[in-house]
Amino acid sequence: MHRYPDIGDHGLIGDLQTAALVSGDGTVDWWCCPRFDSPSVFASLLDVERGGHCRIAPDTEDYVSRQLYLPDTGMLITRFMTPDGVGEVTDFMPVAGTVATDRHRLVRMVRMVRGTMRFTIDIRPRFDYGRLPHKLDLSSEGAVFSAEGQELTVHPVGVAQRNNEVQRRGDDLHITKSLREGETAGIVLESMGGRPTRMPTAELERLGEDTARFWRDWVHASTYRGRWREMVARSAITLKLLTYAPTGAPVAAPTAGLPELAGGERNWDYRYTWIRDGSFSVHALLGLGYTDEAAAFGRWLKDRVVESKGSRSGPLKVMYRVDGSSDLTEETLEHFEGWRGSKPVRIGNDAADQLQLDIYGEALDALYRADAQGQGMAHDGWTSVAGIVDWLCEHWDQPEEGIWETRGGRKDFIYGRFQCWVALDRAIRLAARRGRPANLARWTAARDAVYNQLMARGWNNRTRSFTQHYGSEVMDASLLLMPLAGFITPTDPLWLSTLDAVDRELVSDSLVYRYNPSASPDGLRGHEGTFSLCTFWYVEALACAGRLTQARLVFDKMQTYANPLGLYAEEVGLTGEQLGNFPQAFSHLSLINAAINLDHQLDHPHGNGVGQDAPLATMSGA
Repeated sequence: MHRYPDIGDHGLIGDLQTAALVSGDGTVDWWCCPRFDSPSVFASLLDVERGGHCRIAPDTEDYVSRQLYLPDTGMLITRFMTPDGVGEVTDFMPVAGTVATDRHRLVRMVRMVRGTMRFTIDIRPRFDYGRLPHKLDLSSEGAVFSAEGQELTVHPVGVAQRNNEVQRRGDDLHITKSLREGETAGIVLESMGGRPTRMPTAELERLGEDTARFWRDWVHASTYRGRWREMVARSAITLKLLTYAPTGAPVAAPTAGLPELAGGERNWDYRYTWIRDGSFSVHALLGLGYTDEAAAFGRWLKDRVVESKGSRSGPLKVMYRVDGSSDLTEETLEHFEGWRGSKPVRIGNDAADQLQLDIYGEALDALYRADAQGQGMAHDGWTSVAGIVDWLCEHWDQPEEGIWETRGGRKDFIYGRFQCWVALDRAIRLAARRGRPANLARWTAARDAVYNQLMARGWNNRTRSFTQHYGSEVMDASLLLMPLAGFITPTDPLWLSTLDAVDRELVSDSLVYRYNPSASPDGLRGHEGTFSLCTFWYVEALACAGRLTQARLVFDKMQTYANPLGLYAEEVGLTGEQLGNFPQAFSHLSLINAAINLDHQLDHPHGNGVGQDAPLATMSGA
């Protein structure tokens, strides 16, 4: 039996400022506090011995566990079944709101449904990725773990030290509690929570009711009425859980260091906001009617445009922290063994300063989409946008690192080129729509130059397709966005031939690889799984090309690769296992976009795909 749970054997909870993972055996094995990108409190997911955890489980090996979400919420239930009874642990975090705070509560409520059960609760925090020693102060009211200015307070519910239910084990805490049918107990873990307080069960239940009400009200505000409501709702909740409410910035994933190949070196820190991912999220959010969330990210993005703090990456950096700062220096946690020995474990991300030209197309398309919803920009915002477009006119025709952040050197990636076309096209449309000052002659000439170069150099006569970069015969799944972005019509013979090539080279039983690392070395050892994001792009490309039966089958097959809670990591392995950081925002937002687009194409089967007024995928079903 593995010492580490499967990556997919987890549920996600959060309070819109940070998040935690709970495994199927009742262990919180990942929690960073007070923000997504803060140092960890629990990280046994990356090192069983040194990472720290909080586990609630039956005091026996003879049990079966199952997980589910309380419907239409971000509240997770882990059910334990033994011959003597059935118990449930409900995990949730009361919503923290839009004001940044260091105080966050993780509620773990234990309820006996049937029969009797003896539970054990082990609390073993390891602050700062296990690098800081801590001390434990235990009292009749609860406990406080502390380490160099960091604190974790344990507020007990229905457990008492005087009954020998609470025991100190070194500087960790061990609790045992026997429950009968109908009884409830639990703990509330609070960061920077001060003095512990014994909480009545009624207070715990009130917190649960308030949190459930928040989530249900939010879910019911969705305008989606399509064929896949439950899947789309779970993906929307996941995106919401991964969004930092004080700024509106979504993180790519709540985790760091989970590998794309078990035991391999493709292990990255995804707890940051990528311009690319956030821009794509605008389409998903608007497609579901969540205009406030889309507007919040739009404001964050405009601030980054105005700042223009990039250097090697151009005016914009590839990624930022959720508060907009950009100190993402990469370092290795040498003392962590990594999930199932997957080393190195990295925090920070050096790809932040790569030149990835596609981010300008994605950013401008998101601003264009937001503007169409009435979320216009002020004068300084437009001036900054115009400055970036002028910069792009000078710099689009150069090699770059590309969307996949490869570390194998710069190339003339076709995806980056056609996203430069998108950036110029959307800027021209914005200027015309709002009558803003712009050097339209220069922008139009640059846009047309990009288009003409791509058609002349991007097409490969041997493969009868567009390829990964100029002079290459390697296919790349990012090409699937060419028709979705309006660069080429989805029924153009050039595109249909490219789609066939993608199907031949990158698709394996409906799952899509992003590219073939052995055919196009990316500077890293090993292989990887199929990319869930790319599979959902494939669904959209098939649907827009009129291949609706195939699109629906691929989409339905993809549903079988979700974990039992409906969550996706970045990749799917050879035997259907989840690989990479988990859960992945890009996977879920692309699921939403695919569902909306496929619904639209199924309802309008004789339409003509997508047009340029429905940028990036009719990604709102327009």
